[in-house]
Amino acid sequence: GATQLPGAMALGAGGSLSDARTAGRISGTELAALGIHQNFAPVADVNVNPANPIINIRSFGADPSEVGRMVAAQVTGYQRAGVVACAKHFPGHGDTGQDSHTELPVITHTREEWDRIDAPPFRAAIAAGVDSIMTAHLQVPALDPSNDPATLSPTILQGVLRGELGFDGVIVTDALNMAGVRTKYGDDRVPVLALKAGADQLLFPPDIDVAYHGVLSAVRYGEITEARLDESVLRILRLKDKVGLLDGSPFTSPREVDRVVGARKHLLAADRIAERTTTLLVNEEGTLPLRRGQWKLLVVGASPAFPTDGARSTVPELAAAFETLGFGTTHLVTGRTPDAAAVDAAVAAARGRDAVVVTTDNVGPASTQRTLVSRLLATGVPVVHLAVRNPYDVAHLDGVRASLASYCWTEVELRAAARVIAGRVGPRGTLPVPVQRADDPARVLFPAGHGLSYRR
Repeated sequence: GATQLPGAMALGAGGSLSDARTAGRISGTELAALGIHQNFAPVADVNVNPANPIINIRSFGADPSEVGRMVAAQVTGYQRAGVVACAKHFPGHGDTGQDSHTELPVITHTREEWDRIDAPPFRAAIAAGVDSIMTAHLQVPALDPSNDPATLSPTILQGVLRGELGFDGVIVTDALNMAGVRTKYGDDRVPVLALKAGADQLLFPPDIDVAYHGVLSAVRYGEITEARLDESVLRILRLKDKVGLLDGSPFTSPREVDRVVGARKHLLAADRIAERTTTLLVNEEGTLPLRRGQWKLLVVGASPAFPTDGARSTVPELAAAFETLGFGTTHLVTGRTPDAAAVDAAVAAARGRDAVVVTTDNVGPASTQRTLVSRLLATGVPVVHLAVRNPYDVAHLDGVRASLASYCWTEVELRAAARVIAGRVGPRGTLPVPVQRADDPARVLFPAGHGLSYRR
């Protein structure tokens, strides 16, 4: 029942600091009502690598300054609501083609590039008074030639984050069950090395007993002093005091949850924010908005499940959004890897329809989603493409005459996209990242800031 809000890249497309701040405040208010007082957001990584498998739409965009402004706004929103914000993943996870959940990525930025690209959002978060910062499990040779993961690097955490950037808040590790931090050391040593590096909170060790006894042994044998532990304990206690957990009862109440979580004013604000994020990338020959009489729609394509409810997914929810707007809608889920039978079924379903809305999710050069879109275009029925995750999909889809990006597949974004496609509201979002050509990545297909509007 919590309020769904546009994600980071969608907020970046909206470009409104007020909306980013409001989204943080709404999330923070509802989290606090639920008794959750620390939220590991916002992401402060600058997504300059379209192939980034782990950050991508979790980032506000590709411009360090703009990302910094949005990060600061969200920090303010969360913390004014009484929730601890956490800028992540220091020293920056935006330029990697590897996933630190499964391997140890290497950031090859020079020190000058790090200062120019990766550092500004963290500086902005610190200037905004962020209470905590999360580490990244990756190597940054320009900052620490030892090639230890940043999570375990005193040079990066104490030297750069605390020393150069002046951060004295709580440092929390990224999850210690991730492969990126376990490639060089055992699970008994990782917590010890993280504390020695300067971390205060150790998140999600894979075996709590192994972690605890590893730290206990390090203290008993003098590798870690009690004074060092006291530094972290004091930071955490100060944070608890700041959000009121040391005053009276820290517990929430069902009445407060019912009053705050999913409040009508929050839901209305989420809808308004989402309408300002949907981005129209292509609109040849006035394909959009749908014209009067185009009432019989087919909604087809990739259909990510909602994180909160695996029984519900994108395509049927988008179809339901069009139904609410008065369209006669049928839908067909073909998935991220449609086979020949699924493509044939979609083509057959398109016959007799006035228009087709096809969703895509992370299209690549070999993706069979390309075949689906191409075959639908060949039917002659007007096709509207909606990228429900990465805005880069359009570069792989030759011939589309109408293409939009929603940046995420939550219900609030799907409703907004439906209203834009139907012409109930105009598209207002602009790309917060550049989209490179699929056949020549050195050339830009759509620059950051690109976004079309409807002519009146």
